[in-house]
Amino acid sequence: MIDLGIWLPVFGGWLRNVDDEGMPPTFAYNRKVAQAADAAGFSTMLIAELNLNDINGPSHPALECWTTASALAPVTDDIRIMAAIRPGFREPAVTAKMASNIDHISDGRFEINLVSAWWEEEMKMYVGDWLDHDARYDRSAEFVQILKGLWSQERFSFDGDFYTIEDTILQPKPVQSGGVPVYAGGGSEEGRNMIATHCDHYLMHGGTVDKIAGDIEDLRERRAEKGHDPDEMKFGMAAYMICRDSEQEAREELDRITTVDYEAEGFDSYDDFVEHSELDSEVDLKDYSVSNRGLRPDLVGTPDQIVEKLNAYADAGLDLVLLQCSPMLEEVQRIGREVLPRLKSAPVQG
Repeated sequence: MIDLGIWLPVFGGWLRNVDDEGMPPTFAYNRKVAQAADAAGFSTMLIAELNLNDINGPSHPALECWTTASALAPVTDDIRIMAAIRPGFREPAVTAKMASNIDHISDGRFEINLVSAWWEEEMKMYVGDWLDHDARYDRSAEFVQILKGLWSQERFSFDGDFYTIEDTILQPKPVQSGGVPVYAGGGSEEGRNMIATHCDHYLMHGGTVDKIAGDIEDLRERRAEKGHDPDEMKFGMAAYMICRDSEQEAREELDRITTVDYEAEGFDSYDDFVEHSELDSEVDLKDYSVSNRGLRPDLVGTPDQIVEKLNAYADAGLDLVLLQCSPMLEEVQRIGREVLPRLKSAPVQG
């Protein structure tokens, strides 16, 4: 069975064409969403790391990722907490220490989503530095090697092009055997090879069943070529879900959220995203009206229609779908009532 997780709405929404989605970018609101998802049986919540608001525009507020993750760990029970990390913002040894600590706070529910970064404006604001595409993935490779070395060895040294640490001690180690799981995404050759070599699991933008099946097979082959067991790698995908009582209602909502306002501030990051990402498929402004190509899986319709589509992704080898929806609290509760029970009772195909 495929697992459903959520994106935590740290930006106050997901829709670049809608001014107010009724979900403020506050910790109080995000705690409600996290606890609702936990109670409903969602498997995972992903917390994005962006210091600027990618959805509503840079001048709007956004919650910080890792402090939010740490604060949510003791007020949730079962849901896994996946915090994104952008290596340009942090040192790897300190990140390894923080991750181990959050893993203890959460009793072994912590995960990392390694993001090599694409937003030049944000990086220059917060770090004053910017690397080209391939160098960002080279830096990520060193970053994750240090994380894993510190989690697995009593003392660990590393001398690379970006980072050097010497005879470093990290205690306590993470609760999870083998350390905190590291997910990552990327569609370029450099990105896929880095992930197959150094990371545990692969996260993808939204795509059709055929596209996702092909990407899964590609990563499995690359992982085997690197000498790793491809069966140990899990595969996740971002998606935007519109669940309604009728297909007509769902399609009307889709039309509402994709009527593109080219002047909306939320599109300010579009040029940076396209320019600094080596994309494996074209993206237009309608795609960009919802983040992470979330509309491409077309999880739009009645609960039964959505479950049928999710089962097709499961048959293609997908393990996890991380959902965005709007307004988040009400939709998490709706999906928890209408979709998750159907998904869990559906017969496994294949």
